[in-house]
Amino acid sequence: MTDIAGKVIIVSGAAGGIGQELVAALTTAGAVVVATDVDEVALRKLATSTRVQTLKLDVRSTEEWEKVFSLAQALGPVFALINAVGVLKPGYIDKITAKDVDFHIDINVKGVMLGSAIAAREFKKTAVGTEGSPASCAGHIINIASLAGVAPIPGIGLYSASKFAVRGFTLALAGELKDYGVCVTVVCPDAVKTPMLDLQKDYPEAALTFSGSAPLTAKDIADAIMGVLGKNEAEITLPFWRGLFAKTASALPGLAPALIDTLRKAGLENQSKYEKG
Repeated sequence: MTDIAGKVIIVSGAAGGIGQELVAALTTAGAVVVATDVDEVALRKLATSTRVQTLKLDVRSTEEWEKVFSLAQALGPVFALINAVGVLKPGYIDKITAKDVDFHIDINVKGVMLGSAIAAREFKKTAVGTEGSPASCAGHIINIASLAGVAPIPGIGLYSASKFAVRGFTLALAGELKDYGVCVTVVCPDAVKTPMLDLQKDYPEAALTFSGSAPLTAKDIADAIMGVLGKNEAEITLPFWRGLFAKTASALPGLAPALIDTLRKAGLENQSKYEKG
């Protein structure tokens, strides 16, 4: 793992399951964390260490993002931005509303793009041009997408589309920053046992979310991010084999109809066994 002791790292969506685990892991490793979220009450619970600074952030606001970076830079040079923010509402596409579209796109996509754009600007100011891909990172942007952003998932189409956007945007950004020594990584996990997964339990539309084996934990994702932090790796999928499966399904969409019924059946069975908490 890269030595991050004393380095300033911003985490969005810090009040959620993965975000909370990240804040704990980063501070344990000695980083100075600027933990942000729209939920100020939950944020206050994170301020248990002098190495954690909390700040309310509505990721849809450029002005609030600028305030976050201003606070972080006052603590020292910012080494990384980790976007753990994300929302999901199950539903078939013929039932969605404009409000549902805004909910997913504004938070999952616009929020990640705004934060990443500011981080890219700031990292480029201090970066030194390099030949090829550097072994270590002068700065690091990590965005959490999903395997639903690798292969489309019926029943959570808006979420899936938003994560496709995050993945595509992040990989494009990686290409733009590679010659500056700035690393960019997109993390695409399978289902993760968090409140986001809990809320899908009673929606048959979301059955495909449960089609894998046991869900990952927030700690699994935090550990994977800690392992890649400071390293030049454009994408990681979790678990690796499900990532390969998702990429194959995406590359060969004609196979999807034959697989969906089988996966949905398994997902409905797993949903009935899933326990919240």
